[in-house]
Amino acid sequence: MNSMREVEVVVIGAGQAGLSSAYHLRRTGFEPDRDFVVLDHSPGPGGAWRFRWPSLTYGKVHGMHALPGMELTGADPARPSSEVITEYFAEYERAFDLRVRRPVDVRAVREGEDGRLLVETSDGTWSTRALINATGTWDRPFWPRYPGQETFRGRQLHTAQYPGPEAFAGQRVVVVGGGASGTQHLLEIAEQAAATTWVTRRPPVFREGPFTEEYGRAAVALVEERVRQGLPPKSVVSVTGLPLNDAIRQGIEDGVLDCRPMFDRITPDGVAWNDGRHSRHIAADVILWATGFRAAIDHLAPLKLREPGGGIRVEGTRSVADPRVHLVGYGPSASTIGANRAGRAAVRDIRRLLAEEPVAA
Repeated sequence: MNSMREVEVVVIGAGQAGLSSAYHLRRTGFEPDRDFVVLDHSPGPGGAWRFRWPSLTYGKVHGMHALPGMELTGADPARPSSEVITEYFAEYERAFDLRVRRPVDVRAVREGEDGRLLVETSDGTWSTRALINATGTWDRPFWPRYPGQETFRGRQLHTAQYPGPEAFAGQRVVVVGGGASGTQHLLEIAEQAAATTWVTRRPPVFREGPFTEEYGRAAVALVEERVRQGLPPKSVVSVTGLPLNDAIRQGIEDGVLDCRPMFDRITPDGVAWNDGRHSRHIAADVILWATGFRAAIDHLAPLKLREPGGGIRVEGTRSVADPRVHLVGYGPSASTIGANRAGRAAVRDIRRLLAEEPVAA
């Protein structure tokens, strides 16, 4: 389609952050299709959750906070989280009549006329007065580069492609990454694999004791400060550390979570370290990169929002360089409860912006 359609607000993404934003738009009087539109490139509801691996059951999900206005109750903890949360998101979209348009790929957001933004998509172009970007990170897995990587004869895959532990039966697996995904993969794979090796760029930090509200606020503040400075955001988990629960304790005791420093190079049949005097080599059939994700914001490039540090400077959810653009689920709001609060804050700011700047005749 080449038609141009006008709305007050375009929401890009229908994960937790996008649905929260759409809910608050609806609640404050905006009508879907008339005043705002939600665009999502996935084939169906669920956001990134619909792509999670089957062994990540709902009972293993840490801190899944309900969307505003509808609790998630009665879910079987043994069911895959991809099924539970996809069904919940689908029901949420129906209950609040959010009319998410999918699959729609957003290709670019550009400056338009009369102070409006143009959102170019696979389904035509939308002209809008404000934009809520809620695209998350799942579509941008981060793959580090190491010498010899292209020579490896085994299989390399990222957390985004993780199929579950059964796919590694009888194999020698190197897991790279010190975050929650890396530890979860290791604990599962160790029961199936011939051998596992855990390597991280920095020693993992395990957190003792409960995750208090005060501790959470302090962690979010650290991430928020990076975003305020225009630096690429780190995940909240990167500053909170890993919870030292029973499964982690058992993994440490069993030697599964025995961390090695990052290797220096990849060989055709494994990974190797060289400290200048000695060389060590571990054979591997698979290298699993649990190395995280980056913000999926390339479509915003025409607006030139990035700072020299590589990130977008954000105050609250509002881009400092362009107050029409709000990033929800970015940096400090990249958690389920953070996304809910950020969606409400973004809508409040947008209502104020639209009231102060009427559409040009």
